[in-house]
Amino acid sequence: MPIPTPEAYETEEEFIDRCMSDNIMVEDYDDEKQRLAVCNTQLENKKNNNNMEKRTFNIETRVDTNKEGVDVVVGHASVYDSRSENLGGFYEYIARNAFTPELIEKSDVRALINHDQNLILARSKSGTLKLNNDEKGLRYEFEMPDTSYGKDLAISMKRGDITSSSFAFSVSEGGDEWSTDEDGNNIRTINKIERLYDISPVSYPAYSQAESDLVVAKRGLKEYKESLIEETKEEIIEEKENNLVRGSLISLNIELKKRK
Repeated sequence: MPIPTPEAYETEEEFIDRCMSDNIMVEDYDDEKQRLAVCNTQLENKKNNNNMEKRTFNIETRVDTNKEGVDVVVGHASVYDSRSENLGGFYEYIARNAFTPELIEKSDVRALINHDQNLILARSKSGTLKLNNDEKGLRYEFEMPDTSYGKDLAISMKRGDITSSSFAFSVSEGGDEWSTDEDGNNIRTINKIERLYDISPVSYPAYSQAESDLVVAKRGLKEYKESLIEETKEEIIEEKENNLVRGSLISLNIELKKRK
């Protein structure tokens, strides 16, 4: 039986109570502290999944061969100050230095194929995946593992069949901002990324995004549009009030002139 996962209708307290009393959990984790730690991990994973986003860039990713004859993958998972394609009602930029050394250091990042956790190529925690924040964006490098899928990926990349890179991330609270450009387009700018989950060579072209990858951004777009509506309402109300005041002053001025 799988470990319980939080349901959409549950509060955090309700999930912890259900998880701690689950028969399988009690049997597998008889130590209450250990069981609570597992339940809290499930809760944290759910939060991360709710806030996780993915973006794909069609930028140079190459396979070099080092002196030992090992294939080395070098590329950028993301680039700065580059406008995305239309992501369904908005365009997006990643601001310079959204990836900080502190972010890279604290994130345990995997290199995967097409974000598939079963096809792991390297990992930052083990030292097999190297990440750094350069002038262009988030650069990555790793030696291709001597696995069947690693060898297949190397062939596909050398042939030019796979050229895009993607990364999974979550944005810090208040780490993005919305605006409207001179052409009336909605613009999202990501200024600070809270966590990196994985980087992936991917099969699909630039910014070919699934709806599930855009949930957080679409939520922010909805809130931004609602704020614009509220601002417009306030401006209309203020204009009406100003008109009333002006009308009253004009009427008063006319009345005073009549009395002279």
